[in-house]
Amino acid sequence: MDKIAAAEVFVAIAERGSMVAAADALDMSRAMVTRYLAEMEEWAGARLLHRTTRRLSLTAAGEVTLVRCRDMLTLAAAMSSAAGEDPDSPHGLLRMACAQFLAQGALAGAVRAFLERYPRTSIDLQVDNRSVNLVEQRIDLAIRITNALEPSMIARRLADCASVVCAAPSYIQKHGEPRMPAELAAHNCLTYNYFGKSLWQFSRDGEGVAVPVGGNLSSNESMALLAATAQGVGISLQPRHAAAPLITEGRLVLLLPDWQAQMLGIYGIYTSRQHMPAALRAMLDFLVDWFHHDPEWLDHA
Repeated sequence: MDKIAAAEVFVAIAERGSMVAAADALDMSRAMVTRYLAEMEEWAGARLLHRTTRRLSLTAAGEVTLVRCRDMLTLAAAMSSAAGEDPDSPHGLLRMACAQFLAQGALAGAVRAFLERYPRTSIDLQVDNRSVNLVEQRIDLAIRITNALEPSMIARRLADCASVVCAAPSYIQKHGEPRMPAELAAHNCLTYNYFGKSLWQFSRDGEGVAVPVGGNLSSNESMALLAATAQGVGISLQPRHAAAPLITEGRLVLLLPDWQAQMLGIYGIYTSRQHMPAALRAMLDFLVDWFHHDPEWLDHA
């Protein structure tokens, strides 16, 4: 038995919570993962996992074996380093998740550049506007734009996301242009289900104001709201990065330019700070640098 491989498989199962997730992370068939686990249990002389239909959990023997397997892998990595290999060099599959806006507006280019820099890595990018469950969906890193992180989340702030209020020239011609935030309450405001659903916040010269808004269209997809805004349906609050090209083209008009809409954070969210894969650590550092040097993003972290 390849005891190093068996130890790596067992650690992956324990950290990711399922054999399927371990197989994906190691780019290995489930049958092979099952075989390595059986051999590890034979080697340990004990059952290492409680198996139920919903989840796996460690037995008492499994807890002890996990510690020893991690020690073994650390020693194996040190041996590789002594032989001239760099165990901390980013490698392997990284499963990421983000919303469509981020995938199109920022991450597509960042992912391409990351893969060029780290050719031993590969990325599975899941594009979904809903918040994902990192453990259940086997996601290593989720990129979210939010100001409402759950206390239990482990997150690194990558950048700030500026927002702007905008409308099509046809809408303004028909309904007039709001000159103050309070006037938005009388307009058809297209709202995003996950942020600012009924209240938009602004600031100017230290003064803050919150405006109740509503309209005949809401969505969980910001790109759909952007398209509807460009077609004259109403006014929307958009990430500046997404709206800027349409404003430049004249298809949208920037409203309330003297007011700053509420700033959002762009976060990288992951499951654990311990035993972080080199590819995940490298991606977090890479994205901070990527946003910092992209002129389309303001007020970077």
